[in-house]
Amino acid sequence: MSRIGNKPIALEGATFERENNLVTVKGPKGTLTQEIDRNIATEVVDGAVHVKYEGAEYNAKQGLYRALIHNMIVGVTKGWSKKLIISGVGYKASVSGKKLQLGLGLSHQVNLDIPEGLTVTCPAALEVVVSGADRQQVGQFCAVIMRQRPYEPYHGYGIHAEGDRLVRKVGKAAGKGKK
Repeated sequence: MSRIGNKPIALEGATFERENNLVTVKGPKGTLTQEIDRNIATEVVDGAVHVKYEGAEYNAKQGLYRALIHNMIVGVTKGWSKKLIISGVGYKASVSGKKLQLGLGLSHQVNLDIPEGLTVTCPAALEVVVSGADRQQVGQFCAVIMRQRPYEPYHGYGIHAEGDRLVRKVGKAAGKGKK
């Protein structure tokens, strides 16, 4: 039995609707929809959503859909945010209209279109904050940004998310000083 799937999800000011296999969550930050399996039952009791399954083979899906619905509710009430750190000599980031401009030591500037529903800010030249209601969309755009200049473990250059565990390597030491 799923322990996560049995936890009720507090609505916290959001509204929850289900029509056939489509779940819609509305809140102050927007509206999100998700298609769920027809063998997963949902009901709202005392301001909380309960997710139940019909059949033993849907035990794992109960936890999955409970987590997806929880992420939707948090997204439309509080929103999701991820901070990226840029490390490198001469590297910088800025937002101009609906474009993110990255100077990453290349011969040209990298310009990325900001997707609808996301807000991108640069509080400092070496920081990028991506926020929005859809957790998957926030994470996907952060992955696109980090792919432009992956973290390099020998010098520490590149783009990484705040809180990532970064590994630093010492480099080549064999053969130095020997004749």
